Amino acid sequence: MGYGQEYGALLKEIAEQADAIAMRYFRGDELRVERKRDGTAVTQADRAVEEMARARVAASGLALNVLGEEMGGGDAKSASSSGRGRLIIDPIDGTEEFVRGIPTFGTLIAIELSGEIVAAMVSAPGLQSRWWAYRGEGAYRDGNKLRVSDVERVSDAMVFTTGTGPTKNAADQEKIRRLQDAARSSRSFGGFWQHMLVAEGAIEAALDWTSKPWDLAPLGIIVEEAGGRSTNARGERTIYTGQLLSTNGKLHEEILKLLG
Repeated sequence: MGYGQEYGALLKEIAEQADAIAMRYFRGDELRVERKRDGTAVTQADRAVEEMARARVAASGLALNVLGEEMGGGDAKSASSSGRGRLIIDPIDGTEEFVRGIPTFGTLIAIELSGEIVAAMVSAPGLQSRWWAYRGEGAYRDGNKLRVSDVERVSDAMVFTTGTGPTKNAADQEKIRRLQDAARSSRSFGGFWQHMLVAEGAIEAALDWTSKPWDLAPLGIIVEEAGGRSTNARGERTIYTGQLLSTNGKLHEEILKLLG
């Protein structure tokens, strides 16, 4: 049995219900915004999506724990030690955009088995798009198979990066700016969408610098299954060090040197 056959129905069910919950509140008068201790936004939509996902996992009969942004779920730095796999979810990635009425938000879902992401789905109802991948089965957007671009040099590339604001130290700001300055064209965007654009072949590289595992869990497998490469800034395949560099693969080593 492939991973798509094993987990696809669950991921699709969660994504469809998450879309419905998110769009119920998006640009609506009922939306209420709070601030967590770290200053980031959270809404009743974030909590409702995660609660729904946890209920769906419990009802599925699959041997999965859950790690989520809003309700935790064990050690966020490594795979589950219980022998079970786990579903990792960011109920609304891009909550800051969500509360401002900007449609670049989405629900991020991944299945991790023994430290490896084997199934993933990203659903962005504001963009009317959904991306998914299963290990060894390719990557897709709305049913269309994805393939990264063939650009071979950073000087010819379009690159999206996280911002260089005051939350980053001077050394990290300099590394990010080196990449921006080396590219033919660059934008500061951040978040899941830039990595999906790499998988689609619309841009050549995307960089997030200070993220949590639930922000990153489904992104790398979608890029990899589209023929690209995703690592941290040291070239390691992990979602547990805060960084994610996604590229079409051809530019990866050149960019790692820029970030070194």
